[in-house]
Amino acid sequence: MNEPLGVLGTPNIGFLALVVIGGLAGWIAGMIAGTRHWLFTNILIGIAGSWLGSQVADLLGIVVSGSVGHFVAALVGSILIISIWQRLYPEVRRPEVRRDRYPTI
Repeated sequence: MNEPLGVLGTPNIGFLALVVIGGLAGWIAGMIAGTRHWLFTNILIGIAGSWLGSQVADLLGIVVSGSVGHFVAALVGSILIISIWQRLYPEVRRPEVRRDRYPTI
């Protein structure tokens, strides 16, 4: 098995674990990159980031194993995906919510 697996290709990981790890990696990557996304978007970014992170690790000769290793690969890949997206589409930003429009209690 010389193929890079990441979280997506790991045979012993369940779908729920894939969603949780992907969502967590996507959320943390978004916080690091300074972006905010919806939960579903975080999960997709994390899953795609897992694949990208495992590919990059394989190219660099780094062996990814264990839950922590897969999470780190997913996190690094997610940060790469967000960074690439921000460079390709810099004007696409989510507007800030104005808090002064709503009355305070």
